[in-house]
Amino acid sequence: MDQSYDVVIVGGAVIGSSVAYFLSANPDFRGSVLVVERDPTYARAATSLSSSSIRVQFSNPINVRISQYGSAFIKDFARTMQVRGEAPPDLNFHQCGYLFLAATEDQARTLGENHEVQRACGADVVLWDQEELARAFPHLNVDDIRLASYGQSGEGWFSNTGLMNGFKAKARELGADYVTDEVVAIGRAAACVTSVTLKSGAVVRAGTVVNASGPRAALTARMAGLDVPVEPRKRTLFVFDCARTPEGSATVNHGRLPLMIDPSGVFCRPEGRYFLSGGVPTDDPAVDWDDFEPQWEEFEDQIWPALAERSPAFEAIKVVNQWAGHYDFNTLDHNLIVGAHPEVANFIYANGFSGHGLQQGPAAGRGVSELITYGGFRTLDLSEVGYERIVENRPFLEKAVI
Repeated sequence: MDQSYDVVIVGGAVIGSSVAYFLSANPDFRGSVLVVERDPTYARAATSLSSSSIRVQFSNPINVRISQYGSAFIKDFARTMQVRGEAPPDLNFHQCGYLFLAATEDQARTLGENHEVQRACGADVVLWDQEELARAFPHLNVDDIRLASYGQSGEGWFSNTGLMNGFKAKARELGADYVTDEVVAIGRAAACVTSVTLKSGAVVRAGTVVNASGPRAALTARMAGLDVPVEPRKRTLFVFDCARTPEGSATVNHGRLPLMIDPSGVFCRPEGRYFLSGGVPTDDPAVDWDDFEPQWEEFEDQIWPALAERSPAFEAIKVVNQWAGHYDFNTLDHNLIVGAHPEVANFIYANGFSGHGLQQGPAAGRGVSELITYGGFRTLDLSEVGYERIVENRPFLEKAVI
């Protein structure tokens, strides 16, 4: 490891490694890149514990386009990320779509408004009435459903660690350095960050520092005398077996079921021979950065009742695995923050993804690399999700947050 780098990235999971890849792959960037990762096993990284899904069904055009790019990137990942002498990385992308269900008039109105935005962006999303929904997914109880929104392509789920490891391996092949260490201090002179101090004692001079430290983003920002409204929020995921699986019963997409978002907020999708499910906790406080104890009661109190009411197939189910991970929760508006600090221009945020980091990782990494290389965005303009809105207390509006 050198003692001076043009770019030091704090955090080497999917966001940090995406930034490292896009910088290293850009022929216009001729600098050096160091990624500092405190835990090379990534065992408790938000990336590793994520449900790793992607959807275009958002209400804001920017989020739709971010995911459209992410979907295209994931589809072409094996070719783009192949490292010489190794097999192409397979993300096992299950392009089975998202299914949003609306039971109230307000929910239905929101789905309709969101659909107009999605279609204007060219997204392959359809709206179904109750009869069309029942025909497509006959296992569902649709008596209370007013409207459904279904993504016919460009949505689904994929390998979370595969995405991260693919970015990392390709970035390293292209010249990025990775070090197992922890940033404990960030040097600053007036309006510039100048260095990072590592737990090992090394001091590394830095031309630019990128905060890609997930739920620990606020800790990293404070080292530079800055802040960011990001805190860890716990999400528990449950894998369950089904006595009578409905997988294969759909009349669309070769019988495969989508990721379903129930009106209650509970979600459910196939996971091999099992199903993966979760929901938004009724009580959702910030948690300690090292608190990964699952919220066991959520399944009996919240998830199973909603699923059993939605489908007879989910009346007899049994949990076979569960774990808790952290959202890097943006308390202002639950959306990503990508951009430089307005007063410390060489400190760049890539934080606050609030559960969307895997799907937004490719576009965020590309955007940060463009800021560093060109001083502005060249492809997708992410200015609206920059740090300036945090300073101005101006939320970025997104209605389709789950």
